[in-house]
Order: sequence, then structure tokens, then C-alpha cells
Amino acid sequence: MRFLPLATTAGLALALVGCQPNTSEQLPTPQPEPTTALTPQQLDEQIYSTLRQTGQFDWNAAPAHTVWSALQQSDFVLSVGYRPATVRATAPLPEDARLSPEWQQTRAAVLALILREEQAAHPELTAEKLQVYEANALPVLTVTVRELSTIKALRASGLVRYAEPIGYEPHRQTANRPASTLSSSGCGSNVATAGLAAGSDYTVLSNGSKSSWNQADVYHGIRAAWSQSTGQGTKVLIIDTGASDGQENLGSAFNQGLSTGRTIERLVTLPRNTIFGIPYGSYETPNDGCGHGTGMAGACAAPRGTDGASVGVAYNANLITVRAAEDVFLDASREVQGVTDAYLLAANRSDVRIISMSMGRLTSSSQMTDAIRYAYGKGKLIFCAAGTSFDWSAGFVGVIYPASLAEAVAVTGMKDNLTAPTRCDECHVGTDVEFTVVMQRSSNNLRPLTLAMTGDAPSTIGGSSVATASMAGMAAVVWSKYPTETRAQIMSRLVAASSNRAARDANFGWGRVNLASAVGALVN
Repeated sequence: MRFLPLATTAGLALALVGCQPNTSEQLPTPQPEPTTALTPQQLDEQIYSTLRQTGQFDWNAAPAHTVWSALQQSDFVLSVGYRPATVRATAPLPEDARLSPEWQQTRAAVLALILREEQAAHPELTAEKLQVYEANALPVLTVTVRELSTIKALRASGLVRYAEPIGYEPHRQTANRPASTLSSSGCGSNVATAGLAAGSDYTVLSNGSKSSWNQADVYHGIRAAWSQSTGQGTKVLIIDTGASDGQENLGSAFNQGLSTGRTIERLVTLPRNTIFGIPYGSYETPNDGCGHGTGMAGACAAPRGTDGASVGVAYNANLITVRAAEDVFLDASREVQGVTDAYLLAANRSDVRIISMSMGRLTSSSQMTDAIRYAYGKGKLIFCAAGTSFDWSAGFVGVIYPASLAEAVAVTGMKDNLTAPTRCDECHVGTDVEFTVVMQRSSNNLRPLTLAMTGDAPSTIGGSSVATASMAGMAAVVWSKYPTETRAQIMSRLVAASSNRAARDANFGWGRVNLASAVGALVN
């Protein structure tokens, strides 16, 4: 490297300085940070714009003011993930993280930071008043935060993994956006469907139960597979809106006909409601007030009974229904907490092998991701719906969260035209999709049969929701046939028996599983 003489260098430097423009006149004047929150419309536009550009919205990548605005426009509940300074940010969470002394000390330090910042504006606050939901196995605090300075302090701390609002989603209900303008989010339509015809809409089985049109062997080989396996000995846990206490086929009549010796549990993880982050009332019941969870349970594991009701794919599998949300759009903090706790419950149940969730949201939740990764680490096979559009989300949203996670198997639905695969009208597709289930007839738009809220007359239900529950049922049938195999081996069998096994499709993944082949084929 050549060096110029000192005098030459000094002269050159002076010349360069003399040639520089007056930057003080050209630099923009720093703008003061806004002191008022963004409106719901402004927040939604930021989220939609990011979704269109990148396909996902991560609160951790959003400005602190945006996060604070979302708190102001929802219920003030912030989810804060923490870690000791000695732990790498990318390191997996240890199973006993919350219980170890080092992690407990970190939790206390982060809580003290939040309290200090919030007390500057609200001196009456105590640590107990800050905390919203009871602690679970994750190193996470759910707290009430009202000050922008708290968000900034948390982001500056080396002890914080994330700090996210969990009670804000685009198009959520606000004072300026009443419930009457919102989608029903999958609720209220699970009643008996009139005019269903035997022979075309369903097949009457030997014991009198009704097998949905899409269980025909031409689509998924389901009826043929039943001669080899019916799901016996496996247990599926469905995270949804619960199960109707008026549907006896998910209660006292769960065992009837050819469905025998199995168990069903109706649980709830949806916590009590909050007002401005303060819990009130009691825990919810496991009863389905929406109808969606009942439909999913029926599609997956309704009994093959003698009462003329529809039969599920895995009609001899054991079942747990968990009421974790009010509806399928996870736009409330208590729903995020309920789903988080449901995944943890499933993870810690050694008898649960398969988790099915036909719900989701547009923005990500690191807290929920922690729980899903915890369950995945326990060997669970996790199916999630790729997405079902509402009138305000159609056309630009791809595979939604959490189906977009690598730990989840994303499932979508397609029409019955097998030679030219077409997504169902309301179904989302994309590169994250792994399997596709036939669930819409082109001729009359009929969706698959399932259990209604009450009675034996079938209802019909659509979207990637029923595709996901059906796929979970198919996995249960396969795992029942090969009970000693691992999750990876079961996935290999499903892929090897799929229509796109030679080349994964960019929208439909591995395509349709032929269940009869999956239970009988040898996979290397």
C-alpha cells in the first residue's frame, strides 16, 4: 500500500473539506416522534402493506410506535419473551427454562424494568397488577403496558427476546369498527344441511352411518383404507372452539357401532376475559359456542355408528377437543394465550401424537411459536390450516400463521377436478402448503359432511379448516397401522402416497394423500 507524504495528505484533506457542501443546510430536520397512536385504519394498512410485500408481518420488525399504537387500540396486553444474557438469542429454549434460577432471575429483572417504566406515569402500579395471565412453562411474561417508553426500554434490553402486542389483528373489533361489520369468523353455520342425497352426496355404510362424498376412494382412498386401519390406539388433539355438549356423538355416543373402546375428552384453555388487561370472570367452559370446533371434531373422528350420522376419517381414534378460542380468527389476547396453553397441554401429554388446528391469524405471535416449537420438540405431528379467506382478506393473503411455520404441516383444500387441481373458492395456497384435501364439488359447491351442533342429520363445512381436520384423521389412520414409527417415518409414508410425490407443487405441496396406499405401502 502506498502512503502520501504528510504535507501532501494534509493539503489534500483541506482541499476535500473545502469542496464538501454545507451538510447542515441539506440534512432533513429530525421529525419529533408522534405522541398519538395510529388509528386502526393506519395500523391495518401498515400490516396489509407488509403482507403484500413479504407475505408475513412480524411485530418485532415494526417500529416501537406501531407496537405501542396496537396496544392502545386493543387491550394493552404485551407478550414479552425473555432469556438470560448468557444464552444465545438463537438457542432453543430449555424445557425447564422458567424453573431454573438463572431464568427466574431474568424474569424478575425484566418485570422490574417494565414496572419501573410504567410507574413513571402510573405510580400506583404494582407488579401483581401488571401481570395478566398466569405463568406457564414458557419463559414469557404477559403484562399490561401503556407507555411507549416501556416498549423502547424492552427493545434495548439484552434480556428480551421479543415484546409483542397479542390483542391486535387487522380488522379486529374496535369502537370505530363494530362487530356487525366483521366476518362471523367461521361461527354460526354448523346446522344440518337440507337436501343431501344418498348416493351422490354421501354413501350409506352397512351399519347405517353416512360417509361423505369426499371420502370416496377416487379422491383419497379412505373407505378402502378402513379395511386395514381405522385409527385405533392413536390420539388426536384438536385445538379449536371446543365441542358442542348437545352433540352426543362427541359425548355419550362417541362409542357406538364399529367405534368401540376409545376415549374422548373435552378440555378448555381459553382464559377468562379482560378489560384493559385486567382479568375478570371465571374460566370458560369446554362447550363450543361457535360450531366450528364441533365440525372439525366430526370430520376427524366422528363414530361409525348406527344412528345415521356422518362418520369421521379416523372413526376409532381417541380424541381430545380443546376450546382455546371463541372463533377461528385469533384476534384477541386471550385467544393467543388459550392456543399457547393448548399446545403446551398437548406437548406434555405422552398419549397425544397428532395436533390439529384449523385457526390462525395474519400477524405472527412469538409466544405461540414458542409453544408450537415446544410441542414439535416432543415429537408431535402438527397440522395447521393454510387459511380460509373472509370477505376482507381474500385475494392477497397467502398461507397464514401459524401454518407458515416450518414446524407445522400446512393443509389446504381443493375442488374435485383431479386432472386440473384448483383450490377451493375460499382456500389459501402457497409454497408452505404440504398436503391438499378434496373438499368442494365443482358441480354444486357442496362441502364435506360432518357433525352438526345437535342431532344425527349431517351438516357440511368447508375451507382449509375441514381439509386440516381430515388430514389429521388420515395421519391417525396411518400411525395406527404403524404405531412404533416416528413422526418423520409417518410423514414419509404420507408423502410417498401423495399425488405430487414425484415433484412438489408450488401451490398444493405434495397434493392428495391416497390413504389406502399410505397404510399398505412400504416406504424406504
